[in-house]
Amino acid sequence: MSGRFAPRPTRTTVRGGHAVVPGDAPGAVPRQNSEPGLVRTWTPVGPLDLGLVLGPLRRGPGDPTFRTTPDGSVWRSSRTPAGPGTLRVALRGGVARGEAWGPGAGWLLDRLPDLLGAADDPDAFEPRHRLVALARHRRPGLRLVRTGLVMESLIPSVLEQKVTTDEAYRAWRSLVLKFGEPAPGPAPERMYVMPAPRTWALIPSWEWHRAGVDDKRAATILRAVRVAARLEEAVGLDPVQAQRRLELVPGIGPWTSAEVVQRSHGSADSVTVGDLHLPGIVGYALAGDQDADDSVMLELLEPYAGQRHRAARLILLSGRTPPRRAPKMPRVDIGLL
Repeated sequence: MSGRFAPRPTRTTVRGGHAVVPGDAPGAVPRQNSEPGLVRTWTPVGPLDLGLVLGPLRRGPGDPTFRTTPDGSVWRSSRTPAGPGTLRVALRGGVARGEAWGPGAGWLLDRLPDLLGAADDPDAFEPRHRLVALARHRRPGLRLVRTGLVMESLIPSVLEQKVTTDEAYRAWRSLVLKFGEPAPGPAPERMYVMPAPRTWALIPSWEWHRAGVDDKRAATILRAVRVAARLEEAVGLDPVQAQRRLELVPGIGPWTSAEVVQRSHGSADSVTVGDLHLPGIVGYALAGDQDADDSVMLELLEPYAGQRHRAARLILLSGRTPPRRAPKMPRVDIGLL
């Protein structure tokens, strides 16, 4: 740990995007449920760390759409083109086992390999710095997730604009629990599927306020859900084109669009610019410059062109962060005003 404080969360990955998965060591046995779902198995090539791969999809410890359980399973709820679905993934003996429930079960299982990084090519990455090489060596199971879904990453990313992580996570949790629907199948308690676009559009203004969401972020989400179908079509575009389409919606800029395509497309090169902490972390790790801005960060990451997002994740996972010199950004709960 650098300085007096723990590493600062950066919403691009929250310290590298590692969700702790209890009992995810080889041989962990997935829990058996009384209500079986559709099942698919897939054998990845090389090591796979569920917590690293799926961690960026988790929006805080109380995320109603994401859960890890003591049996070594990761549970996710999603609103797919086929309808809501619940997916449980576990590793056993190097084999990934997915079980899914609900109308979207088949859709989720069809895309299980992509979700776990099958379309990712970690061998294309060549470390240029000792710190990055060491982080890669220590995290051989890192693969970049690809959900194939835009809105489930876009809405929480908009909620995370210009506020603390705690405020954003609270807003996401509150809105999903109140306006979403229970996750299909024998999901863990209080797991919910995020609301449909029309439901988001009908949320009253005072409910946004109670959840701590200001008018600007609420208006951005309302504009996005009106064109949700067109935004979901962006999964068929390359990441650069997808970001351009997302940024046509007023209120969605490069920070938000990068956060989305990192998850929806598994983009290895989409760097989160405009982040409060990431430039300083990258600058400090690679050049000892904790005052680096976006331009300096991009210059330092230039040797990793095509793999800049992966390089940034490895830097975050290295744990080398600059000492904090100022108090944390204060939390302002507008729901209490």
